Amino acid sequence: MNTLYPPDVMGGAEVSVSLLAAAFMRNGHQVAVVCLQEAGDVSIGNRNGIRTYRVQIDNAYWPFGQDRKPPPFERLRWHLRDTWNRPAAKRFGAILDAEKPDVVHTNNLTGFSVSLWAEAKRRNLRIVHTLRDYSLICKRSTLFSKGSTCEQRCLACTTMTMPHLYASRMVDAVVSNSQYVLDRHLKLGFFPDVSHRVIYNIADSSVRPGPPNSDADMTFGFIGRIEPEKGIDVVLKAVSLLPDSRWQLTTAGKGIEAYERELRGRYDNQRIKWLGFVKPTEFYSTVDVCLISSVWPEPLPRTLIESINAGRATICSTAGGIPEISHFSTSLGTYEPSDFHELAKLMKQAISEAPKWKKAFPSRPEFAASFWREAVTRQYLDVYLAGTPNADGER
Repeated sequence: MNTLYPPDVMGGAEVSVSLLAAAFMRNGHQVAVVCLQEAGDVSIGNRNGIRTYRVQIDNAYWPFGQDRKPPPFERLRWHLRDTWNRPAAKRFGAILDAEKPDVVHTNNLTGFSVSLWAEAKRRNLRIVHTLRDYSLICKRSTLFSKGSTCEQRCLACTTMTMPHLYASRMVDAVVSNSQYVLDRHLKLGFFPDVSHRVIYNIADSSVRPGPPNSDADMTFGFIGRIEPEKGIDVVLKAVSLLPDSRWQLTTAGKGIEAYERELRGRYDNQRIKWLGFVKPTEFYSTVDVCLISSVWPEPLPRTLIESINAGRATICSTAGGIPEISHFSTSLGTYEPSDFHELAKLMKQAISEAPKWKKAFPSRPEFAASFWREAVTRQYLDVYLAGTPNADGER
């Protein structure tokens, strides 16, 4: 299960979960997915051969893809209910009774709550949880507030996530898509005596190395949510320090309407292209160097995995789990989050060395060994079967 599932996509988690589900189905396993929908009780569908249960959110409002934030009191009420959501658990329990699975694999739980673990535990089902954000330890899910990473949690997050801490004991195995995220949870006492490991996300095979961008200018690319956490403001500040020619910036993604409008007005430059939402394959074919600019401690940005898979050079911030895989890429360099002066310096270097960077860079063999479909599914199958009488992969 995951909070959302395609075609509802807000970030990399939905893509990663769908790729993993599809990979298991191709390997002959039976897969069912449970996710949220804004309205309607429970709808059962089929997406690419995978049975999908879309369950109505049991909370005050639908929080995903909103142009405006609800009032503070409404947000507080929403988070309190999301601490332990009994109606959501009841719906999930009914699905478990219908499916009778061997393993329950939970991912992002926002909108469902950790109450789902209790339903699986009550039925003596093996529970595997993958950490894809910080929602178990931070109500914003980002460990990021007022422009900086939360080195220590605030009182509100510590108090409101206390049920998550106790519930984490129900999990049989925890996986993280980066060591950084796993360490942040374990240091706070989450998942005590629970086996744990890091497994990277599957690289999207639809994103492949393409020919170099034919434009004479050096084209930098930013793809992702247009929001402060993703570092788009840092990118635009760096761009303001670049020379007046020989470069372009292509941005792809959507965000809060007011924030996006404010950025466009403040950085009004014909060399900046705002594409809105586009398919990754279309985006990577038009850029030379990808900017992985997160300022929040992003667990493992799918945009970096896609950039490597697309054969594009990168400039990466050192936030969160990014350094764990940035060495797989052909990189001009890295910079500390929010240091737009250093980012501008690296971008100027790319402009001055354009022939060196305006080319496709095939991914390295070790990248395939960590991110390819078969490698990732084999690692997850080991986790699913660990401790069971039949641990050789047979069902």
